[in-house]
Parts: sequence; structure tokens; C-alpha cells
Amino acid sequence: MAIFDIKLPASIARALNLPVSDARRQQLKVLKKLLRKARFTEFGQRYRFDDILLSRHPGKRFQQLVPTYNYNKIYEAWWHKAKDGIPDVCWPGVIKYFALSSGTSDATSKYIPITKELIRSNVITSFKQLLSLTKYHDVPKSAVGKGWLMLGGSTQLQKGPTYYAGDLSGIQQKNIPFWFQGLGLYKPGKKIAKQKDWGKKLEEIVENAPNWDIGFIIGVPAWLQLCMEKIIERYKLNNIHEIWPNLSFYVHGGVAMEPYRKGFEKLLGKPITYIETYLASEGFLAYQNRQDTKGMHLALNNNIFFEFVPFDDNNFDSEGNMVDDPETFMIHEIEENKDYAILISTNAGAWRYAIGDTVRLIDTARSEIIITGRTKHFLSLVGEHLSVDNMNKAIEMVSEELNISIPEFTVAGVPHGNFFAHHWFVATDDNVNALSLAALIDTKLKELNDDYEVERKHALKEVIVDVMPEKRFMDFMKAKGKEGGQHKFPRVLKGKMLEDWQKFLNGELVAVQGNLK
Repeated sequence: MAIFDIKLPASIARALNLPVSDARRQQLKVLKKLLRKARFTEFGQRYRFDDILLSRHPGKRFQQLVPTYNYNKIYEAWWHKAKDGIPDVCWPGVIKYFALSSGTSDATSKYIPITKELIRSNVITSFKQLLSLTKYHDVPKSAVGKGWLMLGGSTQLQKGPTYYAGDLSGIQQKNIPFWFQGLGLYKPGKKIAKQKDWGKKLEEIVENAPNWDIGFIIGVPAWLQLCMEKIIERYKLNNIHEIWPNLSFYVHGGVAMEPYRKGFEKLLGKPITYIETYLASEGFLAYQNRQDTKGMHLALNNNIFFEFVPFDDNNFDSEGNMVDDPETFMIHEIEENKDYAILISTNAGAWRYAIGDTVRLIDTARSEIIITGRTKHFLSLVGEHLSVDNMNKAIEMVSEELNISIPEFTVAGVPHGNFFAHHWFVATDDNVNALSLAALIDTKLKELNDDYEVERKHALKEVIVDVMPEKRFMDFMKAKGKEGGQHKFPRVLKGKMLEDWQKFLNGELVAVQGNLK
């Protein structure tokens, strides 16, 4: 099989053969390793990492001595120093790279520190996932030795006084191992990857598509779908497999695949294998390592220490903000089928850092999770506790029942007389009646969420649906300066983002810079 034709450097090969132990043991080993490495940093001295390492219960002591952080809190207290070039702030040395991540309503951009150790950890986790493909059945593993089309951000980075900043995908691609590039697997290649203009990058990919033998595609569903549509249109194909017959795998992450799957599969000539990943700007957290499984395996033994905060009213306010001293648990202490916000400590100087995602453990023995949404991207105007996971599942069920493709949607909570309503904006190029769609979405959500069903009889009085072409969503992303690459349309609109969306729909917003996370 071609997978065994890829010879890895000895250092990475050794790292991939780490012994397997129980989740608690792996995580405590990771925590101690991180603490030892960072104990002489300013952060490590402030929070007594040496004392934690000497403790009989380092996990609990770590939680007692080190506060939790969100982005604003850790940036204002610590990361801004590293961005100014000060060494040994939260991690040894000077931070050379910062990933620019779309901000929340508090900031237009986040600067996430990226170290050489984090990049190496990401590469190791990538290869662990790659090696897991040897256990898959009835899939052409020879495709692994074909081209890998990675549709990410520009690798052209902004130069700061002591650092470079840009999309994480750009930083990762810029640091792709030389031997991987030497094999000729990486597409679209360095020259096209540097292109900042998304439209021009897409044109160059379409132009070069016949010259490539692609086995893997990697990227956000909406933009990959657009790319394939343009290739099919340009070369008058029936499907993408007529030009890339060895295309067998799609590695996706960041957004749920379900809303896109129906439209995506219309572009294929044969089935492909979908592989989900959980690669955030802060690190490679989890990956699907078993075929036909719903969950992703947490990367427990590769320089990320995980903590979990119950996503409930005791630990979060009505806007999704975490309280100052939340209840926290390690991986071996959490329950299945319960939503938790995730905290991480990493080898890039993130400490007890809330990345803003909510997850659910679905298999304790395998440490497998699913992403259920974001702490601020949920709707609970009157206690309906509607998660992004509920929304994605409802759209998937509706799409199947009506046999339509709904590649994008977003929802806003709005006043309705003295009560409230949910206003859905649904993208589909298929013919569908908005009133019928609203009724069906409502029905499916009642099946999925008991709280929602109760509140629909009380203060949640209406479900409104506006149907529009997918292009409207894409045009809004372009107007916000968030076209292409790794940018994703938010599933829930609140505050300034909702105002901008309403202005856009009314023709009042043409081009503004904003946040979309």
C-alpha cells in the first residue's frame, strides 16, 4: 500500500510510537511535561509550577493555583508581552508566529501564539491520523500517495517587529516538512498557496486542476464545494472524479459536515471517505481514527492538557461567558452525553484557556468526543437551550426528508410582540416553500430538544424562515473580508454581527471588516 511508501524522519517515527496508557495517566504525564518545560517562564514563576510538580496531586494543584482564561484575559495579562518580542513569557523563548483568528464581539482579530513545538505536535497528530487509515476497510489506501489539495489561508504572512502573523493554515503550510513537499504530494504548491486574493487563488487552482492527481482534499466544506463546482464548470465535467479519479478522502473540520453533505455529494462520481478533525488555532485537539464512527479521539498524549467545564447556568452566564472560577474536570472525571466547554494548556503558552467550543464525550473507553457548538453560539432566549448540534441535526433531517441541499444557514433570536421568535436564514438553490420549511424545522427541533418543545408552547411564539440563494451567504462573507480559506459562516447571529447581516440584506452594507467567529 502506498501509505507505507512514505518514510518518516526518525524523530517523528519515534514520537508516533508512544506507549498507550489510560487517559488519566496520559494527561498527567502531559501536564508534568508542560510544567517542567515552562517552569522558568514568567507565567510559571508567578503560578508556582515547581510547587505543582512536587504535589502528590498535580492536576488538582494546577487547578487550585492557576486561574482560567479566555482570550481577552490571557492576551491582556500575558500574550501581548510575547507579541512585543519579550521572551519567556508563557513559553520559553521568543514567539516567532502568531495565528490570526477571527475574533468574538470583543475584538476583530485574535493573535494566538504558535511555537515550533506546537507545529511539530500538530504534524505528529496528523500522522497518527494518517496511520489510522491502515485500519480502514474497502477504501483505496493507494490514494494516500496521491496529491493532497489543502485549501487554506494564504501562506504569505504579515511581518511584525519580532514575529510573523497570518492564518494558521498558512503557518502550517509554510512549515510543511521538506520531505513531504519533496514527494510532490502538497497541492496547490507554495506559489499558489501564497496568493492572498481568494478569487485569484481559486482561478489558479482551477487552471492547474488537470495537472494534478488528487487523492485527498482538505478544507472548509463551503469553499471546497465552490472550488469543485468551478472545476466541473470550467472543464464541462459530470463530476469531479472525471478529472481526479483517485480522489478518495475528504478531511474536514471546524464546521459540521451534515448541512453540506447532500450538495457536496452531487459533485462526486463515486463515494469518498469523510474524516473529521478538530484542528483549532491553539492546537490539534482530536481526530477521527476509526471508520464510520461519529466521534473524534482526543489527542491525550501529545502536549495538550485538557479540562472540561460543565456547560450550564452555574458556570456560564446567559451570553455564554464563563464565570471566573468555574467547576473543572479532567478527562477521566467527565460523564458521557453531557455538554462541556473545553479548556486547554499547550506547548505554545496557553494555560487553562477556554477556546470557546463545547464538546460531548460519547465513548469513555476510547476518549471520543463530538463538537456540539460554541459557548456563545447557542440560543436560549427563554430557556430553550438550543445548541448548534441541534440545529445541524434538524437541517440534516429536513434536507433528507425534502431531498434538498441546504449548504448554509444561520439563526437569530428576535423579539416577537411581548415574546420571542427564532428567525432562520436558510440557503438553498432548490425549490422549497419557506412556510413548509419553517414548520418542518420546528417539528424536528421539538423531536431533538425537550426544552425547545416546552418553550414553543410558552414564550417562544414563532419560527420564521427566509430562504435565499447560497450566493447571498458567500457575498456577505466577501463583504466582511472573510472570503475563502478557513472562514466559516456563524450558525447563530447576535449583536453587531446580526446588525451587519440585516444591513447587508437591506442593501445598506457593501464592504466592512468584522468578525465571523
